[in-house]
Amino acid sequence: MSHVLHRDLRNPLPAAVKGDGAYVIDSAGKRYLDASGGPAVSCLGHSHPKVIEAVRQQVGDIAFAYSAFFTHPAMEALADKLTAQAPAGLNHAFFVSGGSEAIEAAMKLARQYFLEIGQPTRRHFIARQRSYHGNTLGALSLGHDFNRRQTYEPLLLPVTHISPCYEYRERHSDESAEQYGIRIADELEAAILKQGPENVAAFFAEPIAGSSLGCAEPVPGYLARLRQICDRYGVLLVFDEVMCGMGRTGYLYACAEDGVVPDILTMAKGLGAGYQPIGAFLAHDKIVGALEKGSGQLKHGHTYAGHTVACAAALAVQTAFEEENLLPRVRDLSAKLRARLNDSFGQHPHIGDIRGRGLFIGLELVADRETKQAFDPSDKKWLKFRQAGFEEGLITYPAGGCIDGKSGDHILLAPPFNLADSQLDEIVDKMGRALKRVVG
Repeated sequence: MSHVLHRDLRNPLPAAVKGDGAYVIDSAGKRYLDASGGPAVSCLGHSHPKVIEAVRQQVGDIAFAYSAFFTHPAMEALADKLTAQAPAGLNHAFFVSGGSEAIEAAMKLARQYFLEIGQPTRRHFIARQRSYHGNTLGALSLGHDFNRRQTYEPLLLPVTHISPCYEYRERHSDESAEQYGIRIADELEAAILKQGPENVAAFFAEPIAGSSLGCAEPVPGYLARLRQICDRYGVLLVFDEVMCGMGRTGYLYACAEDGVVPDILTMAKGLGAGYQPIGAFLAHDKIVGALEKGSGQLKHGHTYAGHTVACAAALAVQTAFEEENLLPRVRDLSAKLRARLNDSFGQHPHIGDIRGRGLFIGLELVADRETKQAFDPSDKKWLKFRQAGFEEGLITYPAGGCIDGKSGDHILLAPPFNLADSQLDEIVDKMGRALKRVVG
């Protein structure tokens, strides 16, 4: 009997006991190729020697320094590295312990900013349908994941949700990709006007939608249109790059590919690559300048904010990106993996769409490729695929509900940046066998 309160009380889990590059090894000695890094976390695999050594060294130097009392070299160096490569104006970093904390901190910073500049009525947030921003109550309020929200609905903040960018199912046949992007982006303007611009603080969006929508990427011009609308009404634009950022798309910051700069950018997952729990936000000069001219304080914090060991691990991860030239490697691996996926599944009767950027790829499962009809949600094809993958020795990150919160199954792939080419074939081969088990 386990005394751990596991998420699933009926189905016992295998015990992970060792990592070996891209593989997780369980207590029975079975090896699983980790093609998703859990939820897009393990971008350097599970045994990177320089990151492990950085953790050991930091623990030996000092394991904890409370950020309200001290700064420390690892945190300062990490902030320098992240801001040096960030979109223009994002020159201030605040470190927390994960993605949900980063979102909560961004919400609070947005609220404080408007208090500092004398606009206290701005407190309402707008986000997108079928998004996911985290599991704390504020982050859950922003998100629109039906399965995660329903239990806690009475506790959540009122948030307005507009359409996501989901070209596969929602672009009209008579409009171009650019026209579609403008149409759905303009829902943001309508939502702001409905609430009253003087009441809206910020709009939150994942540049490439993650776990709830299976790597649905923005169409050309969409993110730029969101930026224009936010500027028009003085609303802050917050990009949630917790999953899609930190090199996952082949760019350190996903929004950089579109040339759009947010006011606040959140990150986690690949920031520390799973070697330590860490998240962060980057804030624009205009926001921090308002705090400096006003109260002179960020009215937020956590005990483990800017944790010494977490920052040291993240700094080593970011250094590895540079020393091993991994961002170009992501783009190279992406092209090769997409080619293999298209060859194997591009015309598969039960794969409707293959989408995403970099090593952040989604495949949508369908009952009928021609009509895009989804499988019966009660059949939980996504869960059966995850289980079949485990049996084949493959870890992916499938989910259900991408269409309307209930129906629609997809598979998310987010493998390490330092995969060998031969492991791309292993991913596709094992996916093919798992898919055959589930849909024939």
